Amino acid sequence: MKAKLLLFLLTICAATGLFAQRGPQELASVREYSVTTIPGVVAAGAKWNLAWQGTDNADGIVGTRDGGLLFAQEQPNRIRKIDKQIGNQNDKTSVFLEDTHGTGAMSVDKKGRIWAVQRTCTDPGKQPDQCKEPTAVAILYPERKKVADNFQGKSLGRLNDLIVDKKGGAYFNGAGTYYVNAKGEVSSIGENIRTNGITLSREQKTLYVTNGGMIVAFDVQPEGLVRNQRDFAKLEGGGTGDGMAIDAEGRIYVTSQPGVQVLSPQGNYLGLIPTPRPSISAAFSGPGKRTLYIVGAGALGPDGKEFQTPPGVRNNAKTIYKMQLLSQGFKGRVK
Repeated sequence: MKAKLLLFLLTICAATGLFAQRGPQELASVREYSVTTIPGVVAAGAKWNLAWQGTDNADGIVGTRDGGLLFAQEQPNRIRKIDKQIGNQNDKTSVFLEDTHGTGAMSVDKKGRIWAVQRTCTDPGKQPDQCKEPTAVAILYPERKKVADNFQGKSLGRLNDLIVDKKGGAYFNGAGTYYVNAKGEVSSIGENIRTNGITLSREQKTLYVTNGGMIVAFDVQPEGLVRNQRDFAKLEGGGTGDGMAIDAEGRIYVTSQPGVQVLSPQGNYLGLIPTPRPSISAAFSGPGKRTLYIVGAGALGPDGKEFQTPPGVRNNAKTIYKMQLLSQGFKGRVK
């Protein structure tokens, strides 16, 4: 009974984003890991390299067409960019956008526009019950445009993730799982899902969403709505799913507490790429799109020690790691 209750609570935490936004006493320090071979994906002994770390959050990473990486910083209301690495130079970061209304995840459409879920002032570390600005799906770049901020007059809730489609719409999740079409019309999709991560297959015929320790799939219809909800794959490496990315072969990479779990296009479990910290978000970028980036919970402070906050103060420290893979990210879209 206790085990079932614990599993239920873990599922709730993952669905509401609590694993990505932990309190000071819950952040894990850097841990030892050993990568074993996943054929066609990663070689034995591969190592994660530091790309960025900081105390003011990083989430919702997405690769850029020039081989760089964007990451959202909800609390400072900005998006930063890690520039494409040239030769052996260190990763350089710069501010890409300001005043992002608490953006926490991004996606890029075929026109190169950056879409985002805006969490506004719903940060659990503040007073979300006093937040008057509705959360929203919006376009941030090169223009700024609100796409949707309600479903049938009700709040979308604190938003987690999104993926744009080729029809001019986007799938996203918050208080539920939704689709907003090119006209700005929002529809609810799925039943009994507590989801965090969301993505599409290469040909955009299948929608994948996380549901605790399971990945759920839907068949995408011509108008963008979905049907045939089904359990697609179990995360056999343990933990609960968070962010997702796909590669050129259609394999699915799911971040989780133990690391990145890799699934075949048919839903078969292929293996785990362990990570130095619990992993939150994933994206392919870099030369040839063969570099996998992940966000890990926690970071080292300026003194080289694990960054901690006083009791009751939320710890948003994050670390971005990168690893060269044998596989290649899908080039048909940025995310």
